[in-house]
Amino acid sequence: MFAMPDQTPRITPLPESEWDETVAGVVSVTGPLNIFTTLGRHPDLFKSWIGFGTMLLIEGTLPARDRELAILRAAHNNGCTYEWTHHARLAHQAGLDDAEIAALTAGLDEHSWAPADRAVVAAADELHTTRTLSQASWEALSARFDERGMIELVILVGHYTMLAFALNALRVQPEHKH
Repeated sequence: MFAMPDQTPRITPLPESEWDETVAGVVSVTGPLNIFTTLGRHPDLFKSWIGFGTMLLIEGTLPARDRELAILRAAHNNGCTYEWTHHARLAHQAGLDDAEIAALTAGLDEHSWAPADRAVVAAADELHTTRTLSQASWEALSARFDERGMIELVILVGHYTMLAFALNALRVQPEHKH
């Protein structure tokens, strides 16, 4: 989906023989995803990060649809094939259709988003370009989310932006489909 000049991983995923209990535990649930077996090469950081990521992805307060809209837009804005590949599947599970997922790679006005969806996508764009939210964006989101949801949405976009930086810089490759 996104052009990468060199697709060779800069850090190879850990072989199963080198997984610690944290990586092994995560992989027992998710399968041996390259994100986990690569980041698992820094055990202390991985252990802290996986708890934070799990909170946002599984235990957060945002509806799954909103979460996946924000994550996919962050993946697009940061040119992250790995995030896009995994979260397009999760977006389908959260109720987004093919046209909505495809629209996340286009300009905001190129799709007729429902107002609540538009506010989330626009917020991801605004955070990407300005590193903050305007008062108008804040008010649009406040109509949808409570205080916790507002905090979580901003942190979610920031987290997946940071993760895109790491995945792109480390050249973590999407898993091959069989």
